[in-house]
Amino acid sequence: MTVISRIETFLVPPRWLFVRIETDSGIVGWGEATCEGRSETVRAAVEQLSELLIGRDALRIEDHWQVMTKGSFYRGGPILASAVSGLDQALWDIAGKHFNTPVHQLLGGHVRDRIRMYGWVGGDEPNEVADQISAQLEVGLTAVKMNASGRMSPVASVAEIDGVIRRVAAARQVLGDHRDVAVDFHGRFSLANAKRVAPLLEPFRPFFLEEPVVPENTHLLREFTSSTTTPVSTGERLYSRQEFLPALQAGIAVAQPDLSHAGGITEVRKIAALAEVYEVQLAPHCPLGPLALAACLQVGFATPNFLIQEQSIGIHYNQGAEVLDYVVDKTPFKFVNGHIERLTGPGLGVEIDEAVVRAADKRGHAWRGPVWRHPDGSFAEW
Repeated sequence: MTVISRIETFLVPPRWLFVRIETDSGIVGWGEATCEGRSETVRAAVEQLSELLIGRDALRIEDHWQVMTKGSFYRGGPILASAVSGLDQALWDIAGKHFNTPVHQLLGGHVRDRIRMYGWVGGDEPNEVADQISAQLEVGLTAVKMNASGRMSPVASVAEIDGVIRRVAAARQVLGDHRDVAVDFHGRFSLANAKRVAPLLEPFRPFFLEEPVVPENTHLLREFTSSTTTPVSTGERLYSRQEFLPALQAGIAVAQPDLSHAGGITEVRKIAALAEVYEVQLAPHCPLGPLALAACLQVGFATPNFLIQEQSIGIHYNQGAEVLDYVVDKTPFKFVNGHIERLTGPGLGVEIDEAVVRAADKRGHAWRGPVWRHPDGSFAEW
């Protein structure tokens, strides 16, 4: 039996929370429990959940997942789900190292040799969008995602709508016909705005339109998906199969669970299987660190209906640290023709530089998302 002997957390820049699980056999597993803007709260949840794991067999991953998610009368939500996610990733990392094999091998073996990647681009003006996309193409990517807009009025003006169209048009001009751009509504649009804009974007053939409504309004998704021929995606703020089911039934084409929010590898694999029943592709949300990215890739290599993977290597909002600053060997994350080749190392396939992580934890971070307001002073979705 491989007994869990110690659990630690590390709050590291720019905005991440790493989890380290140590066993009595000396095997150490790492995971990422980041919940952007709430990682200190998740840290406390990890500490409380550790009471359920210390002294237990690390290889009983499914049983631990069941107990962590259902062992309290009050369940669910992003804080608990993120804490479970980081611990679950670390347990899978331990299992892979115990059996000296990549996690995807434990999930049934690889169904693909490489995974297509995309990067996020910002830019408030068309020329800024074009410049940022060009930079992503230079590092070898063949797909990008961009925000449709910044702050958006509940009933958009002509200028707001035209701004969306101009930016996406600029993106398509740079990308040509053989590369892809996804457009993220980011929950900033009212249903009326989303329905109004979507047909205007169809000539530019977006890869998908992301999060057209906020997650608490999933009941409105069917009305949106039926209003456009463009594939629709959502899921970065859905945390379980049960929360994904109405979105799948509403006709989304791409499910985007976050492996640091939606119960880790254990639950996302089940979300993927459920999505497959609805002919929905998996494209995990991951603007996070190296452990979250490695966990996503491990799932992707073993999941038939896996489409593409988000990543934030080199992204402009990583202030104070970069994705690869915390890993010993950066080569597994090298882009090759817009893809990352299959990871072959044991566990998650990434070796963490523990000394760097411990030093970064001493600096810590207190990252918070911005609070936006409309011109009249009322709250605006970010």
